[in-house]
Amino acid sequence: MNDIAIRVNNVTKLYKLYDKPTDRLKETFGLSKKKVYKEHYALHNLDFEVKKGECVGIIGTNGAGKSTILKIITGVLNPTEGEVDIDGRISALLELGAGFNMEYTGIENVYLNGTMIGFSREEIDEKLDDILTFADIGDFINQPVKTYSSGMFVRLAFAVAINIDPEILIVDEALSVGDVFFQAKCFKKFEEFKNNGKTILFVSHDLSSISKYCDRAILLNKGHKIAEGNPFDVIDTYKKVLVGQLDENNYSGTQKGINDITHNENAQEHWKDNYVINPDYQEYGDHLVDIVDFAVVDDDEVYTSTLIKNTFFTIKIKIRANSNAENPIVAFTIKDIKGTDITGTNTMYENSDIGRLNPGDERVITFRQNNNLQGGQYLLSLGCTRFENDDFQVYDRLYNICSISVISEKNTVGFYDMNSEVKII
Repeated sequence: MNDIAIRVNNVTKLYKLYDKPTDRLKETFGLSKKKVYKEHYALHNLDFEVKKGECVGIIGTNGAGKSTILKIITGVLNPTEGEVDIDGRISALLELGAGFNMEYTGIENVYLNGTMIGFSREEIDEKLDDILTFADIGDFINQPVKTYSSGMFVRLAFAVAINIDPEILIVDEALSVGDVFFQAKCFKKFEEFKNNGKTILFVSHDLSSISKYCDRAILLNKGHKIAEGNPFDVIDTYKKVLVGQLDENNYSGTQKGINDITHNENAQEHWKDNYVINPDYQEYGDHLVDIVDFAVVDDDEVYTSTLIKNTFFTIKIKIRANSNAENPIVAFTIKDIKGTDITGTNTMYENSDIGRLNPGDERVITFRQNNNLQGGQYLLSLGCTRFENDDFQVYDRLYNICSISVISEKNTVGFYDMNSEVKII
């Protein structure tokens, strides 16, 4: 394979879905003359290569086929069609702790897992101190893992996988385990692998990590590869997929690229139809004025829930009056996933009066700002309120209505970046 570490050639994975167990039995023994199952393609004619020493990220929505292709590459699953060629010894971080025996002690599981990966006892002996230091679970290493907390369990599993010296590292959403200090240690080890020229195939929903670490990215959607190339270009395509701007009428299963994403802003009846709405969002108020629509758009006027740090974006909010309303106040708030208010503003703070509304009147309020938030996941809340004789009145409030992802190549301390200019004299 010369300089190719992983070659995926025309790989298809088909699952047969049965309505009831007896249908599976009939099909197994040929007792049914008609097809008694539905076909679901987790992957369809997938092709790509990973060069030795390259770090490649795979992104896509849930159900896109990301974990399926990793399991086929690592031999956990067999493809229905196609083949995978591997040149190098693999260590995989797929389901942390898979293969652990809960009755064995931590130290016994270290040797068990090392043997399963393909290492001799002597090779594991050489790595043992590094594994135990990395896991840092103290005397619990000599206790059965069934007594471990979930944090201790994943620390040990990660330590075993990451400290075995593979030629190819396969990672599936496994870097953000344990507390913040252990996460920092995981990312440092990951960077060491990359700097040492190891081949890395990396699946993550953390787009900041994809853009920071990966040389190339591959975008999967419904089992098809639709984009491959520079991480930022592929992430930009992914942003459009997330808000339903993939032109599926022209998508027949062949591999598509960035130009196959539609920019038609009229593809959805409402702006908000372009977003995944939080099923647990809360709405309250007297509804004398309603928030009837909203959107987040980047500076190219593309609907998005994924923002690039240090770029401008706009929040659009449409309100409609159901009765007379005098100068309502429209607001947005961005929170972290723990519920802490990070930032936000409203028309009153910005000295922008909406004025009087009569029944049926509509207004669109836009807030445009530079995005200095750190990379991560955030929640967006919207509100329409007013003050009347010092009394606060809520017309309509949408609490945690949708999520926003921020992609950043550089994160600083805290919630936002002050964009400091550094000089060394």
